[in-house]
Amino acid sequence: MREKFWFLACLWVLLSGNCLGRFVVEKNSLKVTSPESIKGVYECAIGNFGVPQYGGTLVGTVVYPKANQGACKSFDDLDISFKSKPGGLPTFLLVDRGDCFFTLKAWNAQKAGAAAILVADNKNEPLITMDTPEEENANAEYLQKITIPSALISKSLGDSLKKAVNGGEMVNMNLDWREALPHPDERVEYEFWTNSNDECGPKCDSQIEFVKSFKGAAQILEQKGYTLFTPHYITWYCPEAFILSKQCKSQCINHGRYCAPDPEQDFSKGYDGKDVVVQNLRQVCVFRVANESGKPWLWWDYVTDFSIRCPMKDQKYNKECADKVIRSLGVDLNKVDKCIGDTEADVENPVLKAEQDAQIGKGPRGDVTILPTLVINNRQYRGKLDRGAVLNAICAGFQETKEPAVCLSEEIETNECLENNGGCWHDKIVNITACRDTFRGRVCECPTVNGVKFTGDGYTHCEASSALRCQFNNGGCWRETREGRTYSACIDDHSHGCKCPYGFKGDGVKGCEDVDECKEKLACQCSGCKCKNTWGSYECSCSGGSLYMQEHDMCISKNGRTEVGWGSVWVIILGLIAAGGAGYAIYKYRIRRYMDSEIRAIMAQYMPLDNQPNNVHHPDI
Repeated sequence: MREKFWFLACLWVLLSGNCLGRFVVEKNSLKVTSPESIKGVYECAIGNFGVPQYGGTLVGTVVYPKANQGACKSFDDLDISFKSKPGGLPTFLLVDRGDCFFTLKAWNAQKAGAAAILVADNKNEPLITMDTPEEENANAEYLQKITIPSALISKSLGDSLKKAVNGGEMVNMNLDWREALPHPDERVEYEFWTNSNDECGPKCDSQIEFVKSFKGAAQILEQKGYTLFTPHYITWYCPEAFILSKQCKSQCINHGRYCAPDPEQDFSKGYDGKDVVVQNLRQVCVFRVANESGKPWLWWDYVTDFSIRCPMKDQKYNKECADKVIRSLGVDLNKVDKCIGDTEADVENPVLKAEQDAQIGKGPRGDVTILPTLVINNRQYRGKLDRGAVLNAICAGFQETKEPAVCLSEEIETNECLENNGGCWHDKIVNITACRDTFRGRVCECPTVNGVKFTGDGYTHCEASSALRCQFNNGGCWRETREGRTYSACIDDHSHGCKCPYGFKGDGVKGCEDVDECKEKLACQCSGCKCKNTWGSYECSCSGGSLYMQEHDMCISKNGRTEVGWGSVWVIILGLIAAGGAGYAIYKYRIRRYMDSEIRAIMAQYMPLDNQPNNVHHPDI
């Protein structure tokens, strides 16, 4: 690796964000820019051979040969060359379909200097994918040497291009492969080269947003065996002459062998590059341990949750926070730590050494020099890094008629909450979880159940916070029953938290302890009172057969004497009773007198009484 110093030095610049390019993905892959008569966007079928410019575009001028128009013979025999002159546009060779294999046409065009080959269909039909031959010529030596891109175009477009070229018009074209990939078999193998740094600006933001949005699709493809995914991380090494320098010590681990640029590009503040290397190593190890347990898709959960729960800006980008995320997902933490090893030792780390070796391209893939980089079927994808574009590219990597049903539908649905509750909070007693399955993957969000709203971070804690909250696991508060009596620290209203009931003390969550009112002299303190503590309360009695009055914390003697002179009270009470009786008697007497007078008045109207006068006045006749 030492001879790759300048490559890795350039990588430093790339990781710092100065060399990263972005492409805009177009849905169509062929655009004619001139002449005006045929200007427009057209569809084309990319050949399953050669090396298309994945994620990029190629601009050129179209040429239709006067001889060998099917390109089944070598143009060298006809002394024809299509190499562009200095300063000129690349040549797109337009040829007719038929008479020989597609691959032979492409090989002859490439040898003649063409930058791309366009095969015009010879009949009106839906576009098909041009593939390698399946007969005895399938093992022809030239098949592995084809590097130019190829595309099949419709007969109508081909006729229009031929007419324009033969008429002396210059035909300019833009070929776009930003979503196109070869599709050799029924499984797609892809890699994602990334890093855990979240302070490098838009570049880092786009990476984590992609991981979050693509997680759901990636996990279902992996769980069903449609894809084989592997994450990778780029590191560089410190030149031997600078191993003891301050810069290398702060940016590297294992004595300068594995380094990463400073997250803030400022050595005097924040986290160091070595912190990023360690977290990168931890993410690789999480994948390895999860993969050994048959659950490699947990990597997507870990990276997503780590970015949410352990960001640099909150000073949580550390082992303590990472370990909490690992435990929440059910990954063996001891195995992860063993995989990481000693980052301070002056020895090679086998995991990071393998990552460095993987950076160097093998076969047609090429070296990985840009972050982020997606490699699909051993070909680098440089298209727009978003969920839709990458999913389309992966689906394009399946052999035709071999793609899974998810690639033929508009949505991908997977319930990640069914396993380990997706690493979210879960109340096992009442079976309530904060895991919520969505199209883009699960989120940890405290739920609302039967009108009761739970609040919290969704990962480690959710608490009922509205009315009727005590009906769910007693609101997360302490509750206990003894000797037929039940006490609870949950208050069934809109309040938060837990409060021990009267007669108890504690935090209300982990427990409530009985208060000894007798020992702490909180009750039953009168002279002659006897106090006995009970669970949640107390019992108070009086000596000498006296009666205890709890309202006044006093003892009353049964023979009319009290230790506090309550005889006067009884006198007053008896006086009140006597006064009441007298008042009642007077009231009855007056009522009776009134009734008698009324009765006499009524009777006087119907019969003479003895005491009525006898003199009657008779009128004169």
